[in-house]
Amino acid sequence: MPSRLPPELLLLLTAAIWGSSYSVAKTALAFYPVAGVIAVRFLLTALLLAPYWLRLPALQQRATLAAALPTGLGLLAIFMAETAGVALTSAGNAAFLISLCLLLTPPVEWLWLGKRPAAKLWLAAIVSLLGIWLLTGMSSGTLNRGDALMLLAALLRAIVSCLTTRLIQKQPLDALGLTAVQAVVIGTGALLLAPWLPGGLPPLPTGATFWLSTLYMSTCCTLFAFWAMNRALAASSPSRVALLLGSEPLWGALFAVLWLGESLGSHGWLGGLLIVGTALWLAWPTRSTAMA
Repeated sequence: MPSRLPPELLLLLTAAIWGSSYSVAKTALAFYPVAGVIAVRFLLTALLLAPYWLRLPALQQRATLAAALPTGLGLLAIFMAETAGVALTSAGNAAFLISLCLLLTPPVEWLWLGKRPAAKLWLAAIVSLLGIWLLTGMSSGTLNRGDALMLLAALLRAIVSCLTTRLIQKQPLDALGLTAVQAVVIGTGALLLAPWLPGGLPPLPTGATFWLSTLYMSTCCTLFAFWAMNRALAASSPSRVALLLGSEPLWGALFAVLWLGESLGSHGWLGGLLIVGTALWLAWPTRSTAMA
C-alpha cells in the first residue's frame, strides 16, 4: 500500500514517475497534436478530481478559484511550451533542460519579490550554461527548436512558481482542490487553442497506446505524484524533498534511453549531469539554513 512507504521512497518514486513523463508524452504525441494531448490529459485529471472538489467547503472553493485562474493560465503556457518542446527534441534533453527552473527561480524571485539570490547562484549559472552548451549541440553552433522551447518552459516554471507563492502565501489553500481547478483551466485553454495551432484538433485516437499513455500522465504524473509530494513534505524537511526530487532529470534520461532507444552521447550525458548537479547543489542547504 503506497501510504505505508517511507517519505524518502515516495519521493524517489515521484521523481521516477515525473522523469518518465517526457517519454510517455512523446509516445502520446505520436498519435495526437500537442494541444490535444494537453487537453485530454488535464480534462481527465479534472474529471477524476471533481468529486473531491465538490466536497470542499464553500470558503475553500472560493479561495481556490481566485488563485487557480492566473496560475492555471501560467501552467497552460508551461505545458504548451514543454509538450511542444518534447515533440521537437529528445525526451532525454527535455528532462535535463526543464531542471533549469531551479536555477532560474532565484533571479525571478529577486526581480519580482525582492529576495536576493545566494552568491553561489552565479557560479551555478556558469556551470549550467556549460551543461546546456554540451547537451543541446550548441557546441556545433546549432540550437534545436525543441531545446529552445524547453528553456522557455523552465523560465515559465520559475515565473509561475513565484506567482503561486505570491497568491497563496496569505491564505492556506487545499492543494488537491487547487490542482482540480487548475486542471480545468489548462484543459479548457488547450481545447480552445487547439483549432488555431498546427495539427488542429482531429478526432480522438482510438488506439490503446495513446489512451494508456494519457491515463498514466493523468493518474500517476498528476494525481499520485502530487499526493506523494505533499505527504513527503509533511513528514520530511524541504531540503531533503528538493534533493530527492532533483533526481527527476536522471530518471527522465534513463527512461528515454531504455524506452525510446534514444542516445545522448558522451557530451549529452556530461552536459546533463552538469545541469542536474548544479540544481542539486543549489537545493542543498547551507550551514546557516540547516542550523535555523
